[in-house]
Amino acid sequence: MIQRKILLVIFCASFFALSTSAIHAQSLLFIHAGTVLVSADQAPLSEQTIVVRNNKIERVQAGFVLPSKSDLATGAEVIDLKEQFVLPGLMDMHVHLLGELSPTSRTDALFITTSMEALEGAHYANKTLMAGFTTVRDLGGNPEAIFALRDSVAKGLVPGPRIFAAGSALAATGGHADVDGYKPELLKLWTPETICDGPYECRRAVRYAIKMGADWIKITATGGVLSDTATGTDQQMTDDELVEIVSTAHGLGVKVAAHAHGADGVKAALRAGVDSIDHGTFADSQAMTLFKQSGAYMVPTLSPGVKLPAKMEGNPFFTDAIKAKALAASAAAQATFQEAYESGVKIAFGTDSAVTPHGENADEFVMMVDAGMTPADAIRSATITAAELLGLEDKLGTLDPGKLADLVAVTGNPLQDISTLKVIDFVMKDGKVMKDSH
Repeated sequence: MIQRKILLVIFCASFFALSTSAIHAQSLLFIHAGTVLVSADQAPLSEQTIVVRNNKIERVQAGFVLPSKSDLATGAEVIDLKEQFVLPGLMDMHVHLLGELSPTSRTDALFITTSMEALEGAHYANKTLMAGFTTVRDLGGNPEAIFALRDSVAKGLVPGPRIFAAGSALAATGGHADVDGYKPELLKLWTPETICDGPYECRRAVRYAIKMGADWIKITATGGVLSDTATGTDQQMTDDELVEIVSTAHGLGVKVAAHAHGADGVKAALRAGVDSIDHGTFADSQAMTLFKQSGAYMVPTLSPGVKLPAKMEGNPFFTDAIKAKALAASAAAQATFQEAYESGVKIAFGTDSAVTPHGENADEFVMMVDAGMTPADAIRSATITAAELLGLEDKLGTLDPGKLADLVAVTGNPLQDISTLKVIDFVMKDGKVMKDSH
């Protein structure tokens, strides 16, 4: 018996040594970067070596450093990005991975199963990752499908960005994010569990969403552009509902993102203490003051306002009610963004992808710069600021030692021409090479 135990200990020790050796053989990388932007708050550095051990940045060192003989003996590798500009992995704080707007979007609900939603989501998640976005916040989708996709990506079963998901949004009955436009039988059948009226129902809805797996609580404080109703884009959830939602979520350690277009709804959500305002299309100067007082972030999502107007005519999805709201929002979004930026509001990058095509996320950078933001600040919004919004600034957002090894590389200098981020040559997420086309 004793001999068997000794043999078992020897076997386990040998197996552990072999396993450890195998891990080291796959996890020590020397990345030779022609230019590296360690942080959007710092000047870029030339001819640097980024050393990645396991899934973390170990150091960024001047010159093109080669592995030692002992490192090579354990399987260290060199990645040549000497002609590329390397920067932290990009983050999109407003996506909907499970689908994409099309002329058949309204009728698709009759035929697309939850399983198919998840599979389509895996496709769009991969497109997003290949576009250089290693982390996303998914703000609204079938809970079962998006949570399964999130967990599958985390387990390495499917390629995709790191996902923080809200599942179903909280909304008032008949408001944006409630189901609309179908016959009554389907409206009753498809009404989400998170539709709530009054503070106590909304308290329950928050707890239910978190119970089912929500990383974030998404609320629709105002009407929305793509709801097939003529109810406008002003405040829909009441002040007491908003306060109760935020209090309950924060009490459970979960942050709150508020879809809000109209100025009254933006200000009500900010007074309630939400962590981000998404869209903020008609926010006024009073709202800008509240942003700074509360510390909330703005996620502008300029892409729909730029891209949708040209696609509406002849598309059956865009009813007259939707068209009217879309055109009004499109006309206001850029000026509001400019005011927010000039006022010093904290701006986190977001696209509302699904409303616009997945994989085109970097177009938002160009829109932000066209609206007056510097390229460095645009990159900051998708790295440092996004990490702060997620509460993960100790893990993401820069290439400082100890942080997760999420990085991308492009040809050209995005600080001089932000559009270079539209073509990503190389993607590393969590220390693993996901794309290498340079």
